[in-house]
Amino acid sequence: MKKLRLTAILLFVPFMIQAQNSPELVADGAKVEKLAEGFGFTEGPTADSKGNVYFTDQPNDKIWKWSIDGKLSVALDKTGRANGLYFDRNGRLLACSDENNELWSIDLTGKQHETLINEVEGKQLNGPNDLWVHPNGGVYFTDPLYRRQYWTNRNAAKQMDGRYVYFLSPDRKKIEKVAIDLKQPNGIIGTPDGKHLYVADIDDNKTYIYDIEKDGSLKNKKLFAPLGSDGMTIDKKGNIYLTGKGVTVFNTSGKQILHIDVEANWTANVCFGGKNMQTLFITASQYLYALKMNVKGVRPHNPK
Repeated sequence: MKKLRLTAILLFVPFMIQAQNSPELVADGAKVEKLAEGFGFTEGPTADSKGNVYFTDQPNDKIWKWSIDGKLSVALDKTGRANGLYFDRNGRLLACSDENNELWSIDLTGKQHETLINEVEGKQLNGPNDLWVHPNGGVYFTDPLYRRQYWTNRNAAKQMDGRYVYFLSPDRKKIEKVAIDLKQPNGIIGTPDGKHLYVADIDDNKTYIYDIEKDGSLKNKKLFAPLGSDGMTIDKKGNIYLTGKGVTVFNTSGKQILHIDVEANWTANVCFGGKNMQTLFITASQYLYALKMNVKGVRPHNPK
């Protein structure tokens, strides 16, 4: 692995490429800024209740923290090869840790974790990828299959027979498959009111919207956008941000309203953060980027 080089601790590096087509979303004159570089592959950004942003470097098995005062530090080493992240209502960081195909709950203060899920109905998970926490505390997560070079414990007899979306109940005692007909479910985000869930089928290049039932099940699957996504986020206006080749933004009607070019081979994921939740953080290949916005993101639900 190449040596990590952190550019933004000293200065911000503005990109010439700017967000286009929807200036009301992007702060006046704002450009995509490179905050740090030299990671193996950045993923899973999420903000805590203060606006600090945590993200993963899966090849190097680390979770990093970008603080609200612009400082970068390692939040956790040896993360189970964490990918997607999201804070729960108790302020614990949930991680899709696919080294052993698990969902973790991490106490960042004590740097300890609890394994919430590692199998369903006697079968190993494929490798949890991304997740979202419902206002009631339940957890939705995607379980696609991306074969990892570091896997050493795969048991063919116990491997999952499909690629599904799961719901873990608020009491963490019950897990159910809630979407079973996707080719490769990946990015996922829900609405702050807990009524709708967006799931990207990256291999089919589509993103769907579902109604969320009181028991956590999903119904009324509808095509939301003719574009897949590696990760996604939502702003306070309900706009949905999809990733892949840059960041593409769709309004609540599924109409594309903005594309943000990112100078990287692949844009993996995105979230809002900062003191006012008004900065868009972008994880892309070996980099961490940011873009000042006019619109705000959504803070974690009822953090303690």
